[in-house]
Amino acid sequence: MIKVRIPTPLRPLTKGQGEVESQGGSVEEMINLLDSAHPGLKGRLCDDKGELRRFVNIYVNEEDIRFLQGKATTLKDGDEVSIVPAIAGGR
Repeated sequence: MIKVRIPTPLRPLTKGQGEVESQGGSVEEMINLLDSAHPGLKGRLCDDKGELRRFVNIYVNEEDIRFLQGKATTLKDGDEVSIVPAIAGGR
């Protein structure tokens, strides 16, 4: 199983859970499986073309998938995935 950390803004889709378990051989497959278990999650993470939204950062074992293989990044049992919304602001 893969441990997935869910950010606070997405927790209403996971019934308030801050951490869920999933499976999948890649980040993309994991997102699809998460969406099956928690409908609407993929729509918040991906655009209409299925690409990750610009403000969504995903880390596998603390490595940013943008510097790995993106959505094709391989996952294995025991991996920890963090979904982190980008925060903008300031003056």
